[in-house]
Amino acid sequence: MTYSMISHLTCPKCKETYSSDSIQQLCACGSPLLVEYQLDEVRKSLTKEALIGRPSSLWRYHELLPVKKEGNVISFEEGMTPLSKLPVLGKQMGISNLYIKDEGMVPTGSFKARGASVGISKAKELGVKHLAMPTNGNAGAAWSLYAAKAKIEAYIVMPEDAPEITRKEVSISGANLFLVNGLISDAGKIVADLVKEQGFYDASTLKEPYRIEGKKTMGYEIAEQLNWELPDVILYPTGGGVGLIGIYKAFLELKELGWIDGQKFPRLVAVQSEGCAPIVKAYQEGKTESEFWKNSETHAFGINVPKAIGDFLVLDAIYQTGGCAVAVSEDEIRESQGEVAREEGQFICPEGAATFAAARRLRETNWINENDQVVCLNTGLGIKYPDAFDVEAPLLQPYDRLSFSEKR
Repeated sequence: MTYSMISHLTCPKCKETYSSDSIQQLCACGSPLLVEYQLDEVRKSLTKEALIGRPSSLWRYHELLPVKKEGNVISFEEGMTPLSKLPVLGKQMGISNLYIKDEGMVPTGSFKARGASVGISKAKELGVKHLAMPTNGNAGAAWSLYAAKAKIEAYIVMPEDAPEITRKEVSISGANLFLVNGLISDAGKIVADLVKEQGFYDASTLKEPYRIEGKKTMGYEIAEQLNWELPDVILYPTGGGVGLIGIYKAFLELKELGWIDGQKFPRLVAVQSEGCAPIVKAYQEGKTESEFWKNSETHAFGINVPKAIGDFLVLDAIYQTGGCAVAVSEDEIRESQGEVAREEGQFICPEGAATFAAARRLRETNWINENDQVVCLNTGLGIKYPDAFDVEAPLLQPYDRLSFSEKR
């Protein structure tokens, strides 16, 4: 059986096509490239039922992933993360079917492991020896660790105020770590120079076509975990927006395969911080591309992206599904992070908390209805952001005693 049924790469803007058997970065027109598959052949050889019993990792969908030879797969069994109902928080919000897709459960502690697994695997297959990428933290951590397993040398540039844990993950992996006094956009300029001058493989967001293929498996999993019945709304914390683009791509592929016939796609919601909301501004103005967001700042570090190269793809997914884009405040993000922990016992990352803040706001305006099935994407572990909140506790001496009044 053929491991992958990849066909070619195509440009969503100018429709130019490229081979997937050689290294490709952006299209000649400057657009990201997307992977196309032989879906007619997939339909003949793969059924939903055939997935039953396959390993619980994203590679269960290998026919719809770009790696041709199984021996090139670099994996830590990432994927098939929990999709759990949150009854207490849902009741508080007035959303009777509120779910969390918890990506903090994957290796490296964030959803970036999906893109790293597929991206690094394809890079290995293409013979890549050196790669470079800018990152806000989690992507660099994931790609560094997967690159270590693949024996690919990685050069990672991140803002100096990126979460310390992610910096340590990059460092311990043996990757070459550089910190920049600036934003991810500044790191991107440094990487671009390195790529141009030394010919490194550019693993920047959407400057290689395969990261999105790992991220799209979140869409496959949501559909499969809900017995191939799509939810009404999916909220996604949006920086580069690769996951949202990927989820939409997954649903388009599932529709063409005939696996979700007659179903309306979920309304996709791009969630950003008020301190960095270029997609939200573009959506509110009805535009198809965003403008660079000056002086961006948010403690939800993963969504601090002033200008996404794939912004037109994010906005198209929103428009095509009847979705929207919402910006929430820093206080709302912190409050939601605490609510999810107190009410449901889950310590989620600030970016994930932003989606719950947005869900609450959209329910209050009746954009989300009480009986809608709503999925919030939590993209990482809260423990990866130790400085995102303060801890207050009394200091005891060894001889101190505590007494509590019990209510009976």
